Amino acid sequence: MTGTAHRIAQLEDALAQRRVAGLGRSRRTLTSPQGARVEVEGRALLAFASNDYLGLANDPAVVAAAREAAARWGVGAGASHLVCGHAAPHEALEHELAAFVAPCAGARALTFSSGYLANLAILTALAGRGDAVFADRLNHACLNDGALLSRARLVRYPHCDMQALEARLVASTAPRKLIVTDAVFSMDGDIAALPRLLELAERHDAWLVVDDAHGFGVLGEGRGSLAHARVVSQRIVYMGTLGKAAGVAGAFVTAHAAVVETLLQTARSYIYTTAAPALLACAVRASLAIIRDDAARRSHLFHLIARFRAGAQRLPWHVPRSETAIQPLLVGASAAAVALSQQLLAQGIWVPAIRPPTVPQGTARLRISLSAAHSDADVDTLLTALSLCAR
Repeated sequence: MTGTAHRIAQLEDALAQRRVAGLGRSRRTLTSPQGARVEVEGRALLAFASNDYLGLANDPAVVAAAREAAARWGVGAGASHLVCGHAAPHEALEHELAAFVAPCAGARALTFSSGYLANLAILTALAGRGDAVFADRLNHACLNDGALLSRARLVRYPHCDMQALEARLVASTAPRKLIVTDAVFSMDGDIAALPRLLELAERHDAWLVVDDAHGFGVLGEGRGSLAHARVVSQRIVYMGTLGKAAGVAGAFVTAHAAVVETLLQTARSYIYTTAAPALLACAVRASLAIIRDDAARRSHLFHLIARFRAGAQRLPWHVPRSETAIQPLLVGASAAAVALSQQLLAQGIWVPAIRPPTVPQGTARLRISLSAAHSDADVDTLLTALSLCAR
C-alpha cells in the first residue's frame, strides 16, 4: 500500500469508527426557504431545527429589503472593510446596532461575516501571551478556539459555577484577564448569571466577553441578554449574531469605542476578511426594525415555550429548565438520540439529534428549537409525536 493509500485508509477507518459510535453526521438539502414548515429533498416537514427564532429568515419585508439592496448595491463587497468594502449600509447598521444594544454609554459596533470570526477577533485582540481567559465549560467552540489562538492561558470553569470561577480568578496572576461566556447556552438554553459575572469582572479587573448569539432579538425586548439582565458596563464586550433571530447572516461586536477601534485596527479575522455584501446589511436593518417594533412575535414565542414545557412534563425524557427558544430533550446515548430523531422524521417532524463532542458524553439529546413562526397546533403535533415515540 502506498503512503497516500495508507493515509486515506486511516481516514476511512476513523470515519467508520465514528459511524459505529453513532457520531456520523450528514446533511439534508432544503428545497424550500427556511420556515416552520420546510421542504427537504422534496418532502414536506414540520421543522424544529432552525435558529430562526422570530421567523424572519423568509419575512417578506426582509426579503424585499435584500432584493432592493441587490439592485442598488450589487451582490458582492469586493474587498475587506478596510480596503474598499465598507459601504454606507454597513456604517448605518453599525450605528443602529450600537444604539439598540447599548452595552455602555457611547458604544460603537463593528459588523463581521460570522459569529465565529467575531469571537476570534475579540479574543485575539484583547488577550495574548501571559494573559488568561476564563471560560465556562459549555461555551461555544469558537470562544475556546479564539482563546487558544490568542496564546493566552485558557482556564475553564464548571458550567455556571461562580464560586469555581472566583477561585480561579483569585489564583491568577495574569496581567490581563477575560471572563468569557455564552449568554444563552446553545445546547441547554439556560442563561448565564450576567450580573454576577460582571461583579466578578469588576472585582478582578477583567473584561467580560458575552456571546449572545441566541439571546439577541429574543430576550430583553429584543435588545438581548444584557437588557434582560439589566447590566451595562464599559467592561462588557458584546457579540451578537445576525443569522439567528435576526434571520439574515453575519454578526456584530459592540462595546466601548476604544475596544471596537482596537478590533478594527488589530483583529486579523476582521482586517483580512472580505466584507459581507451590503445587501445583507440592508436586510438586517429591515429585520432590526421588526425586532424593535413587533413585540407580538416575541410574545407568541414565549407563549409557545410555555406550552411546550407544560406538555413535556408528561414525557419520559428530562427537559432541563430553559426559558428560551432552545428546549433540549435529554436522551443519553448517541444511538438512542439518533433513533428518536429518526422516529420523528418518519412522522414528518424534523428535530436534530445532538451528540458528542458538541455536548458532553452521555448527554446526547434532541435540540428542539421553537420559532414565532410555529403555531399552537405545531407544538401540539410535536408533543403528540414524542408521546407516540415513548410507547
